[in-house]
Amino acid sequence: MMPPVLRALLWAAIGFIALNAISNWVDPSPNSPYISQVGAVAGWFGALLGWLLGIGGYEHVILPMLGHPDPGFRQQGWRKYFQLSDDHKVIGIQYLTVATGTFLIAGLAAMLMRYQLMSYRGALFEFPENYLNTVGIHGTLMMFAVANIGLIGALGNYMVPLMIGSKGTMFPKASGLSVWLVPLGVLTVVFSPLLGNWTTGWRGYDPLAASDGVGMLYYYLGVFALTTSSLIVAINLTTTILFRRTQGLTWNRLPMFVWGVLTVSLLNIIWLPEIQATFILGLVDKIVPWNMFNALGQPLGWAEFFWLFGHPEVYIVVVPALATWNEILPVMTRKSLFARPIAVLGLVFVMLLSGMVWAHHMFTNMRFSEMLPFSFFTEMISIPTGFAYLAAIGTLWNSRLRITTPALLVLMSMFNFLIGGLTGLFLADVPANLQLHNTFFVVGHFHFTIIGGMIFSWMAAMYYWLPKISGRMYSEFWGKLGAIWVFVFFNLTFLNFFVLGLHGMNRWVSVYPEYLQSENFWTSIFAFFLGAGFGVNVIHIIWAWVKGPKSVENPWQAKTLEWQTSSPPPKHNFDEEPVVVAGFYNYGEGSPNPVTLPRRASTPS
Repeated sequence: MMPPVLRALLWAAIGFIALNAISNWVDPSPNSPYISQVGAVAGWFGALLGWLLGIGGYEHVILPMLGHPDPGFRQQGWRKYFQLSDDHKVIGIQYLTVATGTFLIAGLAAMLMRYQLMSYRGALFEFPENYLNTVGIHGTLMMFAVANIGLIGALGNYMVPLMIGSKGTMFPKASGLSVWLVPLGVLTVVFSPLLGNWTTGWRGYDPLAASDGVGMLYYYLGVFALTTSSLIVAINLTTTILFRRTQGLTWNRLPMFVWGVLTVSLLNIIWLPEIQATFILGLVDKIVPWNMFNALGQPLGWAEFFWLFGHPEVYIVVVPALATWNEILPVMTRKSLFARPIAVLGLVFVMLLSGMVWAHHMFTNMRFSEMLPFSFFTEMISIPTGFAYLAAIGTLWNSRLRITTPALLVLMSMFNFLIGGLTGLFLADVPANLQLHNTFFVVGHFHFTIIGGMIFSWMAAMYYWLPKISGRMYSEFWGKLGAIWVFVFFNLTFLNFFVLGLHGMNRWVSVYPEYLQSENFWTSIFAFFLGAGFGVNVIHIIWAWVKGPKSVENPWQAKTLEWQTSSPPPKHNFDEEPVVVAGFYNYGEGSPNPVTLPRRASTPS
């Protein structure tokens, strides 16, 4: 029998050719049928249908809906990761693999951008649109793929059922299909320039998009696939947390990482349909066109719709990082989590306020009277964010922190996020924003917040849960060396962005004034070392996963439920349902054991 991945590729090719041909037969185009707008869109949906059916949707979803028996998932070993699955642990590892690969692709695009900017005349791309394409691919993959699925799609799928004492998720097959939307979306975005350059960057701005070619359509479609995957994950994890918690796991005992997943999933459920509707409008406007976002319609309409989602997206990325700090630090300090209810309230109110700050991205296009409310709420959201931050500080206070690799990466993430938050105050202030808008100062702030906060937390979580997922332990020497490497060169790279921005370096440009040459040259050198540092960490984690020394089942002596079963976990997580009798973050003499396990699960899958 043909492997599911190969079958999915074949069916995707057949689907693309069939719907492309049908669309061009119904509406003939004077252009080549494979680059016409209607044919390209119809063909993509045919490829999407063939891809999902071929990967396992036909026999595991369609046939059971028609009354046929489900054949079950018989593949074992490494082969089970290359087909549709209903095991949340397999799905989590599939998401993790795709997210890591996408991160490396986006990182390669960033290296090409920095090579271009080493010279004020441009060192790589002859035409500006090629540089802008690279910027767009980098930003799109980082924001709509890596940022959304690194912690939530991967570790959320894997860890949440374990952490709430469940044997699985609420909609396992839907979640199994959702992970296969990601490689399709990533490949659609990466290869979109083959159908024509698009110069809008990751934001897809209309009316600029109206002058771009068919490649712009594949930007819309690629992001649609990525956001659909994230939306399915959000619905699945939200319902799982609401309805699959084990006995005694009340809201005031819910683990911090699970709180982070819940709040960010609610954010995704609220805001992802909004941006998907916006992208559908942009797609239809380009094909018809119906003059919605051009000079005959609403030229600022796209920017308003986009940033209505775009700033909640920042907190979709940040909230899981805040929760990860407060999940790991009590374990590493052997100290009770400081002000846990306040930390939870911080996550919830960040979610509630995130939709009120978006317009500070458009201060240069607004009346002064319209700026003040958004400036106010942008300042205000720092308060609930500070709740979660101060809970981590309070936990560290007077503690005996074990300087492990996860703890070190959490401290680095907190430092980076602090820089991102402090520089964000300048961008929330209207007079400063009007000076710094569209400069590298904004890019530096953004990367300290997103990469410095989220990616470092993702790495911390990976090292923390690696023994649970793989049953093996990493090398503390190489883990700490990799952490220090990326931290040093991350700061050398992006602190320079603030200097460049203050000196007048604009974003989105492939050439610049000669006086900025030296600063850009050294920034690029630091960026290359940063890229190598991320590569070292990926290689080390892969080595530890495959060849690392066997780990004890609970190397951190943590109390949360995922550590109360074998490492790696068995097929159904727990032989019998665990009962939670106390909170997980109480440490010290006399603190109660929070879990009662009738019978221990001990046979790994």
